Amino acid sequence: MSVLTQNRLCLLALTLSLAPLSSVAQVKPSATAPHEKVLFSSDKPPAQPATKAAKSIDTVSDTERSSLTFTAYDLDVHLIPAKSQMSVRAKLTVRNSGTEPLTDLAFQLSSTLNWDSFAMRSGDRILPLRFAQHLIDTDTDHTGQAKEAIVTLPEPLAPNATIELTTFYSGEIEQSAKRLERIGAPAAQATAADWDKIAPDSTALRGFGDVLWYPVASAPALLGDGAKLFQLVGKTRLDQSNATIHLRLAVEYIGNPPDAAFFCGQRKPLVAINENIDAASAANQPGLATADFPNRPLGFRSASLFVTSGAASTTDGNLIAAVTDHYDTLPSYAAAAVKVQPLLKEWLGPTPLTTLNIIDHNGQPFEDDSLLVAPMRAIDPDALASPLLHSLTHAWFRSSHVWLDEGVPQFMSLLWVEHSQGRDAALQQLQQQVNTLALAEPVLSEHADLTLEGQSLIRASDEIYYRTKAAAVLLMLRSIVGNDVLKQALQNYRQSGQDEDPKQFQRVLEQASHKDLNWFFNDWVYHDHGLPDLTITNVTPRQLPAQGLKAASWLVAIEVRNNGDAAAEVPVTVRSGTLTTTERLRIMGRSSASTRIVFESTPEEVIVNDGSVPEIGSSTHTKQIVMH
Repeated sequence: MSVLTQNRLCLLALTLSLAPLSSVAQVKPSATAPHEKVLFSSDKPPAQPATKAAKSIDTVSDTERSSLTFTAYDLDVHLIPAKSQMSVRAKLTVRNSGTEPLTDLAFQLSSTLNWDSFAMRSGDRILPLRFAQHLIDTDTDHTGQAKEAIVTLPEPLAPNATIELTTFYSGEIEQSAKRLERIGAPAAQATAADWDKIAPDSTALRGFGDVLWYPVASAPALLGDGAKLFQLVGKTRLDQSNATIHLRLAVEYIGNPPDAAFFCGQRKPLVAINENIDAASAANQPGLATADFPNRPLGFRSASLFVTSGAASTTDGNLIAAVTDHYDTLPSYAAAAVKVQPLLKEWLGPTPLTTLNIIDHNGQPFEDDSLLVAPMRAIDPDALASPLLHSLTHAWFRSSHVWLDEGVPQFMSLLWVEHSQGRDAALQQLQQQVNTLALAEPVLSEHADLTLEGQSLIRASDEIYYRTKAAAVLLMLRSIVGNDVLKQALQNYRQSGQDEDPKQFQRVLEQASHKDLNWFFNDWVYHDHGLPDLTITNVTPRQLPAQGLKAASWLVAIEVRNNGDAAAEVPVTVRSGTLTTTERLRIMGRSSASTRIVFESTPEEVIVNDGSVPEIGSSTHTKQIVMH
């Protein structure tokens, strides 16, 4: 299980176990920091007209809040960690993805930030916009509230139309666990879950769903309301995965400059700008450190930002770069990496695409691409191998499609269990995960009004699909095409660097296997047809006469019914004691299929599916053979 899955499950378990219960500081630029022109001097906020009268929260509906989709972010962020402060100029491009024109646009920030101004370009003019701001209750931010700005446009924004806005905002972000404390969480657990902050010792901002340090547009969601918050986070990531994002970062410091910044999982060194040339007094002098993260697709994530003060320590081959004061932990991580590296090379290629960066940080772990933020402790490498393998897979393999980007690491974790503990242990772990998937999957019905909606893997926003189901899909493909073919396909897909088309992986796999896999991808990837529901409907053994020196054998005919809508290709095994014969059988949805197996002994039992193909109920079916 990935650290991100553990984080979500821990937070969800905490909130579900507790019964839900029914002043903003403005940043002033530091007078001593040099080179503030890096961010704002060339484009100051326009003169702001009087803010219109505050509007009631009821005047903006949740439908209107959810009708905005960001297509581009351009952020100039100025941090003052010593004061926990930030000031930001944000250029935003948003699209009306709703069905009705919008006169008022609603944007949210963390409740401890303050909206300063809004403007839009009208021809050659910058037109200041009127807006009102107020607090709303929502657990998309760690404070349990958001500062919402309701911006009034001069003309309504039509459906599918886009608009470019510029906004300035500022304030403080300190650690807060108010949303968890509000529902009765113990202080220690709340602090371990909500650790986002700007501070001299740590700047850690995970983004939407944890802390709203950049503008968002969303309906409120509260912890304790089932999985609504997590579903909202997943849907928002999916809807805005094609948005582009650009960050210019400036960090004020005194004395030694910070070392690096991590934005959306990508590391950039911070370049110090300090006009003081007297090295003797530099330790007490202010400075500014900057980094520029070029424009790139946001991908399936909430934008995260971390600033680290110390340089990273690397393991052999630069496979892992860890920012930590616990240097005694590095041998454990290096040894665990050595253990799992052969499996990664065998399946994904000889070398990683990037270094795995680890930030040693107390609290629940967080993962963003090849960045892992988690407590580092000196533990047994065998215990560390499995979770580290998941993170290292992100350094080895990438895809713009979340079911592959997250599913392949989950798949590799199951392969590691199989490698270290045996196939039965891997199937048992898969079955435990599939039990949750079976509850989420739709049970399709011949009556349209009884059909529940699921999530196709190419449009999945819930990790039970893009991790658990995706890993199961890759295991099934391994059984269908074989180990060597799937290894070749994963490596070819990785090397191609062209995965914009969601059907690219199918094409690569078909080229490697010389098989038509359209039947499988249609039911399991491009659409969500639920899970198979298999039953052994008939077993008929017939003895075959002896031929020469060859003893008499048996021909066993097996018929299997699939009452589900998803096709399945499963192993069918005839057994007698330790002697077994297995063939594969494909059963399309809502149909039956049969196979005949020649068995060299008196058959005792038939086994259909061995747990490798997820089903609505049990994933293993047995039938005793009674001889007459």
